[in-house]
Amino acid sequence: MPGAPSRPGITCPYCFAAVPPQRVLFRCRGQAGRTRGCAPVLDERLAAYTGSTAGASLPPVFAAPGRGGRADCPDCGRPTGNRACPECHNPLPAAYCDSPGRIVALVGAKNAGKSTYIAVLLHELMNRVGTELDASLVACDDRTIERYKRDFARPLLEERRLLPTTASAATGPREPLVYLLTRTRRGRFSRARNESLALVLFDTAGEDLRSREATDLHLRYLEAADAVIFLVDPLELPGARTGLADVPVPRGAGEDPGSEPLNVIARVTETLRQRHGARPGEPLPVPVAVALTKIDVLRPAPLRQSALHRTRAGSGVLDLDDREAVDAQVRALLHDWGAGQLDTYLGQQYAEHALFGLSALGGVPEAGRVGAGGVRPHRAEDPLLWLLHRFGMLDGARPGGA
Repeated sequence: MPGAPSRPGITCPYCFAAVPPQRVLFRCRGQAGRTRGCAPVLDERLAAYTGSTAGASLPPVFAAPGRGGRADCPDCGRPTGNRACPECHNPLPAAYCDSPGRIVALVGAKNAGKSTYIAVLLHELMNRVGTELDASLVACDDRTIERYKRDFARPLLEERRLLPTTASAATGPREPLVYLLTRTRRGRFSRARNESLALVLFDTAGEDLRSREATDLHLRYLEAADAVIFLVDPLELPGARTGLADVPVPRGAGEDPGSEPLNVIARVTETLRQRHGARPGEPLPVPVAVALTKIDVLRPAPLRQSALHRTRAGSGVLDLDDREAVDAQVRALLHDWGAGQLDTYLGQQYAEHALFGLSALGGVPEAGRVGAGGVRPHRAEDPLLWLLHRFGMLDGARPGGA
């Protein structure tokens, strides 16, 4: 099943420049023991991208035609397969260059739980879900490895501390977490083949989405996105807060019109329409997943046995019956809460959107810490699985045989 249209060439997952394959640079492998090679030099363009010279002293980059993804360094003669973006000089993984990589953008306003969702989704892809899908998730650079461990995995998953609210990008630059998700597909009669997805995640502060100017400045990666995951905090919807007297509502929830889910989605949609040059009334081709977070607090008796709260069967395919049931239930909830215009707007602006409900923690936190049961994610992977299906990387099936 086709998803978003593939773009020609390669899109750098760091600076999002569109790079024709013939313009991709190579980086010398450098010296290794007694092996002859180029010495490290300060890569000024990479240092300008990162805002620091730390880690920017590397063997030089060079332009070459390249054959089979390899080229000989013109200075030392050593062959190399290390490729780099000609604009920012960040590495371009071979699997990403050699396959139709996709960039997935994650967007959400303040209190949507983006940081927590990032930490849990990546952990699930590295473990349970990755095993189910016969997939590997590999960081594209050392900076991603270090930032994930320091800012996400250690505090939340090891120390069980809630992650702090993300500081605005205006206070300092932030880098994306850049991963390559590679899945092995084994056909009945064909050879196994690998397919890759570039997963580029920004932990964007709510303040960075309050104006159209800030959206353009801090969410440039939206212009390169092949798909978008919107996270929506249901407690920002007045109708959803009714009857939840025992649930701690985030301070300021519903007080800032700029952080209302529909307003955030509308600003991002405007950016996407500019990128695609969409005519008025023309639906955008970018598939959009909209997920209600924190559904663990939305468990009135009639919903406990519903599709939304069932555990997904880990079968390595997308259960289409389950997907449709969850989508229908979330749509009904939005209309029950008086937030049906959110669904209406998405239907008007996008050729295809899907609705989800998930919980990254699986329970209500207590005094700034994860609940006593630990991190127990529920359906956190669902939006990404749907996108993999849209990209043709995951089969769909109906257990009933329909």
